[in-house]
Amino acid sequence: MRNDFERAVAKKLKNCEYEPKEYIKEYTLKGTYLPDFVPKNEDHILIEAKGRFRTRHEANKYIAVRKDNPGVTVVFIFYDPYKPMPGARKRKDGTRFSMAEWADKNEFDWYTIKTIPTRWCKKGRVK
Repeated sequence: MRNDFERAVAKKLKNCEYEPKEYIKEYTLKGTYLPDFVPKNEDHILIEAKGRFRTRHEANKYIAVRKDNPGVTVVFIFYDPYKPMPGARKRKDGTRFSMAEWADKNEFDWYTIKTIPTRWCKKGRVK
């Protein structure tokens, strides 16, 4: 059980038959995604310029986009990669789980405005 409420419900259901938690069902969220940028010379890359995630659900959208579009790479350009994720709790050291950590954990490439790859740009330069 994950919390006190689940334990209380389990206690009420102790004489009932029910499936254990391991009975998992998958689901897919339906939606559309319009990337912020698509480099002309690398149209399999979708670039998302992100100041912050408003919700965890918003962040999970990018995982779904990648899963449902094999061969496409979603890349982030973060305004502040160390900005905390929505709902992130303080750790013992006072830090919070950041957008960069989320991207790393979920195997997304990410950059800042200062580290944008030159290969995406005309003549290999970022102005």
